[in-house]
Amino acid sequence: MRTEISIKNTKSKFLGKVEELSGESIYACYQCGKCSAGCPSISEMDISPSEIIRLVQLGEEKEVLNSKTIWICASCFTCVTRCPKGVDLAKIMESLRQINLRKNVDYVSPLSIPKEILSQVPQIALVSSLRKFSA
Repeated sequence: MRTEISIKNTKSKFLGKVEELSGESIYACYQCGKCSAGCPSISEMDISPSEIIRLVQLGEEKEVLNSKTIWICASCFTCVTRCPKGVDLAKIMESLRQINLRKNVDYVSPLSIPKEILSQVPQIALVSSLRKFSA
């Protein structure tokens, strides 16, 4: 009975917010690891995509939101096409970024980008990146 109570409490907070924003059922994931095995960006991530899902299931908000994985995810949908349960991990990663950004936490500060890079990068790329990485 106590386990059910703690799961409900966890779900009603962080996990519930992630499910609300993403529209995905976090508990549909049974940790097969196919998302992580197919991820083209995994070498740059500090926590694998399947581990992110597990940490969300466990309510480990700080660890998940402080990981660089949620920012590295390119939303290429490789994980989505490989998931046998149809979990859209790209939507979940976006919801995690949104939770951070709603706390007014920027992953990239526009002022920290060197001027020589600003002059070489197409404006559209810069704008779209800042939309993803800054509040």
